[in-house]
Amino acid sequence: MIVLRNGRLIDGTGAAPIAGTTVTLQGNRICDITTHSQSDFPPDAQIIDVAGKTILPGLIDCHDHMANHKYDLAHRWGIDEPASTRHLRTAAVLRDTLTMGYTSVRDAAGLDIGFKQAIAEGLIAGPRLVLSLSIISPIGGIGDRVSPSGHSPHLHGDCCCVTPNDPLLPESVVETLADIRPVVRRMVRAGADVIKCATTGGASSRPGHGPRDGAFNLDEMQALVDEAHTLDRRVMCHALGGRGLDVAIAAGVDSIEHGTYLNEDSRHLERMAEQGIFFVPTLLVYEYHRKSLATHVRERAQHLHEHHVASIKRAMSLGVRVVAGTDAGGHGHPANAGELRCLVEAGLTPMQALQAGTGWAAECLGQQDELGTLAVGQLADLVVVDGDPLADIGILCDPRRIALVIKDGAIAAQRISAEGV
Repeated sequence: MIVLRNGRLIDGTGAAPIAGTTVTLQGNRICDITTHSQSDFPPDAQIIDVAGKTILPGLIDCHDHMANHKYDLAHRWGIDEPASTRHLRTAAVLRDTLTMGYTSVRDAAGLDIGFKQAIAEGLIAGPRLVLSLSIISPIGGIGDRVSPSGHSPHLHGDCCCVTPNDPLLPESVVETLADIRPVVRRMVRAGADVIKCATTGGASSRPGHGPRDGAFNLDEMQALVDEAHTLDRRVMCHALGGRGLDVAIAAGVDSIEHGTYLNEDSRHLERMAEQGIFFVPTLLVYEYHRKSLATHVRERAQHLHEHHVASIKRAMSLGVRVVAGTDAGGHGHPANAGELRCLVEAGLTPMQALQAGTGWAAECLGQQDELGTLAVGQLADLVVVDGDPLADIGILCDPRRIALVIKDGAIAAQRISAEGV
């Protein structure tokens, strides 16, 4: 039993904080939350005084790339270091992310099922993972890796150019409508918890395939969404602007990732509100891209910023769930809480930003019955912060202020002492 005593509780629902709260954990569940004084805990209880600190649900990042560590081509193609070194680097990122209070992460491509298994077996430390494995796109889409020289890592007959694909990250480029359903099935067979796809280019995409340039037709996307839902998988869709947003929303994806130009058509966000589609704006990555050395990337990121903020404000006014995701990877780990700061700067209140990284984020993952809020019966994923994130959301970015992290009822990081041990 673990007892967190005398803390200030923010439960992830948007309710006002409650001072003088004691939270009791038994096994991997929350078994009691009370403001009454109590002293009759079992003698072996681990009692931790969190007076002056804030108890939060474990934080959630709904869009990360935990196996990506740089943006250069050699790293993207996996030819800059031995695979073993890269995997160990990724294991360190998983550990560090957990110790910063992020107990759940939805990985938007790059991690394979082995990392999830390693965490479950206790081989490495890390957050709960929701995996997409690879990004499904058509020829020429963001999942189609081709070098400036024209070389591709895709298989051609019995040979492979440059680098082979990892068999645990299935080939995700589709050529025809008939390819869609088999690709989705292969993703699920390989361990995908969610299906990731793309209907536009992006800020960092190659010249000529930018945020408003489309990918996939409506019939292709409808087949993808239908197959994913048939297999009980949600669909997260990279879509920034133009026709690609229309296609994604019309097909009924479960979340729009990035959505930088959603404000350009008034019906986009209205339809998302009607359909319950989540919005994962990933503001933090565009802070990085606005400083890019690549001219086309920098200009795209600067141009979309005003639209992006306007889209978030309109989404909030319409009741669209805005949730936190960093699109981290090349711009550094573990910087996940920087997204909460960005959301506040874009107009969310600090409480709304916390919901975006807790309760609303759990809804986006479809795990709101277990995660994202602090209530009796929920899984014991919590973070204790030294200070008040409602007064300064930035304290969540400071490792010195992350006093305690508990995942699944076990202490993952501890910077405060306990009694009764």
